[in-house]
Amino acid sequence: MSITISGMTKRFGQTDVLRGIELDVHKGELVALLGPSGSGKTTLLKIMAGLEWPDAGRLAVEGQDWLQLAAQARRIGFVFQHYALFPHMTVRDNIAFGLSVRPRAERPGKAVIAAKVDEMVHFLQITDLADRYPSQLSGGQRQRVALGRALAIEPKVLLLDEPFGALDAAIRRDLRRWLRGVHEATGSTTIFVTHDQEEAFELADRVVVMGAGRIEQIGSADAIHDHPATPFVARFMGATVELPVSIHAGRAEGPGLDLTALPRRALADGTAQLFARPEDILPVPDSAAPWRIAARASNGAHLRLLLRHSELGEAEADVPRRAVQAEALVPDAPVRLKIEAGTLFPAERRAAAAAGQPIPFTPSREKTR
Repeated sequence: MSITISGMTKRFGQTDVLRGIELDVHKGELVALLGPSGSGKTTLLKIMAGLEWPDAGRLAVEGQDWLQLAAQARRIGFVFQHYALFPHMTVRDNIAFGLSVRPRAERPGKAVIAAKVDEMVHFLQITDLADRYPSQLSGGQRQRVALGRALAIEPKVLLLDEPFGALDAAIRRDLRRWLRGVHEATGSTTIFVTHDQEEAFELADRVVVMGAGRIEQIGSADAIHDHPATPFVARFMGATVELPVSIHAGRAEGPGLDLTALPRRALADGTAQLFARPEDILPVPDSAAPWRIAARASNGAHLRLLLRHSELGEAEADVPRRAVQAEALVPDAPVRLKIEAGTLFPAERRAAAAAGQPIPFTPSREKTR
């Protein structure tokens, strides 16, 4: 099912949680809402599910206004971070729950429900767990049951809120690959919330980076990693080194910096800010360079170097310990910094004017049949 969100705003007290969200999700697409805590991603997901209501804006699914539908009328499959399974019910009964509580006129017969549950436990590869209770399952098994309960109702849209956040790293990796396979097999339109970049980029067709209630960038893993659209995205993607530079004829220059690897940018001459990741900074021994190695630490595989400039401040570099020049990278050694990749932004960025006015509405919380 295609989803269109336009002009959506939401405020809790004096805090703007969503600030004019514009988003289109294509039918059968898997989209990740990625961002730090407080960015608005979970609130946006809850509005799609009918668990929250916006102050203004539109939400349409296949052209239908979902803001006029109560949650139970939307046919949403929702998977929470902490499973939310019924502890007194078996796996089989948990998966059947969404079908068994439908209004009598829409409720399938017992045989149909049982067949659907059998189909789900086989599809999710949890047949041997069907008669167990949640307390008898591991975290990964519980999350599979939660997903089975969401899928059993054949949802129009599947929503997942930090679905693997409570699991350890190894289980998360396994379940990510498994969930991608489930998505491709069902062809559902899926949106999931995460703060984990690796999770978002491995799973999603497109990633929506959110910050402070706004969409900062939408794109693929490579595009967002290599070409962050805003300073916020650059910082969120690990570009923790920020250095002032000058732009001349589209080229960046800075004292003690080798910026020849950076492409020419269509920026006006003047000051700019360079954002770079520590692993993209290569310190090169140079007796005439103004940078000094202030500290050096090793984790076995890499050297983490603290670099200092008398006027520009500090930067960090992450260098393979067995690199050719590593032995010369000792405290107080003079170095120039070769920036192998980075992003440039004008030193002063003016906020763009808001496009259009928010669209107010009065939601109906009565069920629509």
